[in-house]
Amino acid sequence: MLGAIRSGRSRRRTAGALTALGALVAAGGTVAQAATPPAATVRPAAATQHRVLFDNSKAETAGNADWIISTSQPDPLGQNPSPSAEKDWTGALSSWGVALQKTGAYALKTLPSGSTITYGTSSATDLKNFDTFVLPEPNVLLSAAEKTAVMQFVKNGGGLFLISDHTGSDRNNDGADAVKVINDLMSNNSVDSTDPFGFSVDSLNIATDNPRAIASTTDPVLNGSFGKVTGSIIRNGTTVTLKPADNAAAKGEVYRTGSSGNTGAFFATSTFGTGRVAFWGDSSPIDDGTGQSGNTLYDGWDDPAGTDAALALNATEWLSGATGSGGGTTSCTAAQLLADPGFESGGSGWTATSGIINTNAAEPAHSGSYKAWLGGKGTAHTDTLSQQVTIPAGCAAQLGFQLHIDTAETGTTAYDTLKVQVLNASGTVLATPATYTNLNAASGYTQRTVDLGAYAGQTVTLRFTATEGSKLQTSFVLDDTALSVS
Repeated sequence: MLGAIRSGRSRRRTAGALTALGALVAAGGTVAQAATPPAATVRPAAATQHRVLFDNSKAETAGNADWIISTSQPDPLGQNPSPSAEKDWTGALSSWGVALQKTGAYALKTLPSGSTITYGTSSATDLKNFDTFVLPEPNVLLSAAEKTAVMQFVKNGGGLFLISDHTGSDRNNDGADAVKVINDLMSNNSVDSTDPFGFSVDSLNIATDNPRAIASTTDPVLNGSFGKVTGSIIRNGTTVTLKPADNAAAKGEVYRTGSSGNTGAFFATSTFGTGRVAFWGDSSPIDDGTGQSGNTLYDGWDDPAGTDAALALNATEWLSGATGSGGGTTSCTAAQLLADPGFESGGSGWTATSGIINTNAAEPAHSGSYKAWLGGKGTAHTDTLSQQVTIPAGCAAQLGFQLHIDTAETGTTAYDTLKVQVLNASGTVLATPATYTNLNAASGYTQRTVDLGAYAGQTVTLRFTATEGSKLQTSFVLDDTALSVS
């Protein structure tokens, strides 16, 4: 849906719904049977609840969007601990959230605005603590680290629900709409950028259509416990193009009128690693018409032209049942991963500029006899120190080291730098999570830490790169390193 034309879209959607109703009546069909999505069965609390995280960190409430399950974030139970109706929670996705909550089988949270998507950290909203992650029409590009986190989460067994909108639906005017955000996630990440899910989002603005589901009595998304799915609605949306040659698991579940096969899939599913992925080409079907004051909303959730409630809930059920460690279900054995972390074996396991691992008394070690002394030349110069490591899937990971910096530089300009970098197998720098300069000079050593949980499940190279300018020296002295996982 396009926020700028939201009020006009409500009229179009209503017209589409009336057209569908008229067609049903003319055909002698029973409108009530076609229109009413099956009610969610209220079940006793499950012994192990499915944990679902809804994103609100990517401008999901910009413009007329209100894609949240509740204004109480991260925990919707703070607004109402026992919701029974959609208005017990505030947000255009409240019907979705309340329906899941009433089953007793789901534990729901929201990643609030201003937060960062992470995987493998100690944060309570880290993806390792969830089985399914819902991205409802994201309007901000994910950072490199966030894309790594999401892709690794899915690869290790998590469920990912991607909900797009039509091309040009840039609600916060930052140059990125949901089409661009989702395609960028799939095609520009450090885990697998070779069409990992087997589909790409089409740059389309389909004004209105009532897509139909494929014929199936066994597909779990179309025949889940929340009811039979017969179709959905498009009220300014898009589709995906399937590429089964890239991922044979890619499957169209609901198709735009006149489409089939690899084109025009409005709702699609796939797998990646041990995780599962679902895609929906419009936010209209998840909009329940309620929400925060000031938003122009429309009830697509209950639109009689589709069975959108059943589709959303069945898909969530399917995504949350993936096997693997995406939600942190696989235990992590605590360990320290670096070889020769204190350099007392002369740097065994490290790749370093010649001579920087030494016992020179001019820069004493933090402990023992050896340390790594980068820089200190006073001329234009670069030193590097690196080691390749494999961080186990499902682990939190933290790089720690003792760092001493002394310098002959004066003033407030950062002339000389030490960068902590993460590289992939091809030598491409994935991230520079920390940088220190001559301005950080101080007597003695300081303990430094860098969070590397986003790289769980990957083999990466950790590299320290010291770069000096052409005049005065700055020494970056490292000792007692550790890459701790837990």
